[in-house]
Amino acid sequence: MNNNAANNATTSSFTGLVPVGDTALAVTDTGGSGVPVLYLNGAYADQKHWRKVIVELGPGYRHITYDMRARGKSKTSADYSFETSLHDIDAVLAARGVERALLVGWSYGGIAAWNWAERNPERALGVVVVDAAPFGLTGEEGRERIRKLFHRMRFFLPLVRPFGMAARMSAAQHAEIGIDANEFAAAGVPVLERLTCPTRFVLATGDSLGSEKGEMEQVRTSLDPVLANNPNVKVSAKVASNHSHILRKDFRAVAEAVRETATAG
Repeated sequence: MNNNAANNATTSSFTGLVPVGDTALAVTDTGGSGVPVLYLNGAYADQKHWRKVIVELGPGYRHITYDMRARGKSKTSADYSFETSLHDIDAVLAARGVERALLVGWSYGGIAAWNWAERNPERALGVVVVDAAPFGLTGEEGRERIRKLFHRMRFFLPLVRPFGMAARMSAAQHAEIGIDANEFAAAGVPVLERLTCPTRFVLATGDSLGSEKGEMEQVRTSLDPVLANNPNVKVSAKVASNHSHILRKDFRAVAEAVRETATAG
């Protein structure tokens, strides 16, 4: 991939708040002339989860991370919808003068990455999805299951917030974000089948918090029709770690998927 194709006006490093609508997002940009890589976090996670991946990739890339609304060091907002999270991608890229980027997303961030890339085919240099799949809990039964899960976790969430694993919002708001994301994930097969940029998946093994035994492996099979119908989409790696630990334990596989995607375009 030709770095010049990214058409980046701003190449200096930056760490600070970027005003967006009724909030401000905490953004970090290493700057430089390398391929710009925008990292999209898990639903309630902050940007520090990408540190090992970024170190592994090194300074040859331009690394841009940010905290979503009410996560990490970003400010709170009246709007935490999935659609708004897609608009925030545009806002961060615009603030940093980046026209085209390679998107790397974990879980919720992976769903956001493939949706943004499908809507912006001329701007997406590639997509790396870290353990997300085109499957979601939908309907009243699915919504109620998500709400019950976060209700049970309501006392636990403030305890894990300092570790970048929960947002500054109520358990009910956490649940609504999950419900919204599950709707977009469930509609993901045709979206992924329309992607024209190089897209690589790094899949975890086993279950995740809130899933039933064996459920996550079944969820990952929802990717099979996409792999059969769109040659742009491939699985880069199936790793041993689970959903929660993949960025910490298998960061090298994620970094390799970024390299693979960057050279495939």
